Amino acid sequence: MSDTKTILIIDDDSRNIFALSAVLKAKGYQVVSALSAIEGITRLKNNKNISVVLLDIMMPDMDGYQAIAAIRSSEQISKIPIIAVTAQAMVGDREKSLEAGADDYISKPIDVDALLALLAKY
Repeated sequence: MSDTKTILIIDDDSRNIFALSAVLKAKGYQVVSALSAIEGITRLKNNKNISVVLLDIMMPDMDGYQAIAAIRSSEQISKIPIIAVTAQAMVGDREKSLEAGADDYISKPIDVDALLALLAKY
């Protein structure tokens, strides 16, 4: 087993997944993705190698806050670090994400250096 971190990207926009995946893979990370929160939670439960979740907050059906609650309520996956990602970088969004149970927060467009620094924490 290698020390390579596997990152799960949950985002309803495949363009965001593509761009983030390309950057993370170039930096040596393994990447798994999901186009919905429900699919992402299933991937989390089925893949024990996921180290960190990058979770888009603004998604249809189940938004990021609901997804955080679902992840935190599942004993099997509750300890996996979640970094909330949102384009709606409004005053209070960071606090709301952290209060919901996210470990950290980053806004879009994503500053790659800031993201890599966050990932290094986890």
